[in-house]
Amino acid sequence: MTTWRPDVLGEHYEQLELPLGTDPDGEGEISAFLVRYRPESDELPDRAVLYVHGFTDYFFQKHVAEHAAAHGYRFYALDLRKCGRSRAPGQTPHFVTDLAYYDTELEEALRVVRSEVGGGVLMAGHSTGGLVLPLWLSRLGRRPGGVPGAGILGLVLNSPWFDLQGPSYLRNVGTAFVDVVGRLLPRMVIPLPKVGVYGRSLQHGGWSYNLDWKPLAGFPVRFGWLRAIRRGHAELHRGLDVGVPSLILRSGASRSAPRYDPSIDTVDAVLDVRQIARWAGCLGNRTAIVPIDGARHDVFLSTPGPLTTAFRELDLWLEWLDRAGSADESVTASEFERPTGEQA
Repeated sequence: MTTWRPDVLGEHYEQLELPLGTDPDGEGEISAFLVRYRPESDELPDRAVLYVHGFTDYFFQKHVAEHAAAHGYRFYALDLRKCGRSRAPGQTPHFVTDLAYYDTELEEALRVVRSEVGGGVLMAGHSTGGLVLPLWLSRLGRRPGGVPGAGILGLVLNSPWFDLQGPSYLRNVGTAFVDVVGRLLPRMVIPLPKVGVYGRSLQHGGWSYNLDWKPLAGFPVRFGWLRAIRRGHAELHRGLDVGVPSLILRSGASRSAPRYDPSIDTVDAVLDVRQIARWAGCLGNRTAIVPIDGARHDVFLSTPGPLTTAFRELDLWLEWLDRAGSADESVTASEFERPTGEQA
């Protein structure tokens, strides 16, 4: 029996605990939390969005949920195990040694959403969530009925993490080192500088959130977790089949800086957007990638102009997806070509 309770986001937001049993990484009993937005309405839509966050993150972007509801989608978001609402005392934030472990909560969340909605579900992921979802969908596609048979309509990725930043030689040598240490000492912290530039940019933009769940300088990165990420990257680079059309939104440029300055508000200060463009074609099926000039790493936490553009591009793609899903014949890719977009 499901018991929804009031969520920390306030009126119209509720949460549901999804017990997951014993942690395969040895940190006791674990759960994930599903959040839903329930605006007052006489008739609820028969389709939904299910959103998955990134690293050092959780769901707090209420304006995204409200935009989805205004465009005919019920909205749900999943805080993965040991993340945000789901982290219990003594558990290592965001720590997993295999990204496939997330399949458990993804499938349970999808089951709950489909039982309530009755219709199809649009999956959406940000950053690390944008890596976790394609890997899961590719595995799901190898089952009878595939991804469409599971009721999934499409995939929206917001600045997905498709590769490790830095020069290729460092990625190659570094990955080999991470693989060894991550297997032997998975919880060892990787010594990285604590900068917090992106977090300060979000605060400068007026976005507020729980700093215990999303600290400005991020949570420590551990070798075992990064080993799982690099294995996920390698699987992606070999080619996936997510089974449904995808939309990828990203910033128009990347930039790193040792300290905050206003120019950081208009770039991806976390990932290299060239890597996102490079690997987008590895998703399989039909993929549209749209750069949003002036966007932050989370394009839906951008300044007002790029945020408006991102929502407009999302809405245009959703209109295309509706036509593609209802047409007797396949809608051609050219019907979604945009002057600012790229097709991969």
